[in-house]
Amino acid sequence: MTRSLTLSGIALALEERGDGPPLLFLHPGAGLAPERPWLDLLARRFRVIAPWLPGWGDSALPDRVGSVEDLAYLCLDLADALHLDGAALAGACFGGWIAAEMAVRQPGRFARLALIAPLGVKFGAVTQRDIADMHAMGHDDYLAAAWADPARGEQDTTVLPEADLTAIARGREAFALFGWKPYMHNPRLRHWLHRIRPPTLLLWGAADGIVTPAYGAQWQAALPDARLEIIADAGHFPLWEQPEAAVAALARFLLPG
Repeated sequence: MTRSLTLSGIALALEERGDGPPLLFLHPGAGLAPERPWLDLLARRFRVIAPWLPGWGDSALPDRVGSVEDLAYLCLDLADALHLDGAALAGACFGGWIAAEMAVRQPGRFARLALIAPLGVKFGAVTQRDIADMHAMGHDDYLAAAWADPARGEQDTTVLPEADLTAIARGREAFALFGWKPYMHNPRLRHWLHRIRPPTLLLWGAADGIVTPAYGAQWQAALPDARLEIIADAGHFPLWEQPEAAVAALARFLLPG
């Protein structure tokens, strides 16, 4: 089911599926994307609430929203509106960054946390690049870095309807807006990661060239209670490349008992 919900004066489009334990899922910088078999797999085990973040899909992007902190507070308002106390929270890539910002602000709000190759933190020195510059890469280089099999990331935009093309363009603009400077991270976030109380799963593709598994190990070391699980034959988007393996890993960790 897709519906619209207005929070703090901002109209958000929501994808909702399933009727199990609630799972708030925050999408990557590419949005929810047209092909998402993982969502149906998750919906067999969870009630999945997946908002299109402001600037993506049909969600509004007012001028007063311009930082990841704004998105974190808005998603906490969404959790309030849907009574998601004690629910599971998951975020992929850009959505993982937002999820971490939420968990820092309200450490006891969510029962369990899953971060799927999150952006958002710089661990290395000024001259070290922790997060690949996706906007500076050519198309082929990006696919090689983001996917274990670049062919899986190819998309024939010539067959997409105008509405889908518009949504892709909006999403790319929003991704650049929220993550341009400093590039795809919050310099202060790493100093507050100790506030994240829920048990946390860090889920990574073995072939991720955007943020490598070594970067995931640094996340693990910085969090109070975290485990790192690697998905074989997957890059930066394990839910898309290996949906069954990635969903199985999420379910094992997030479901009670």
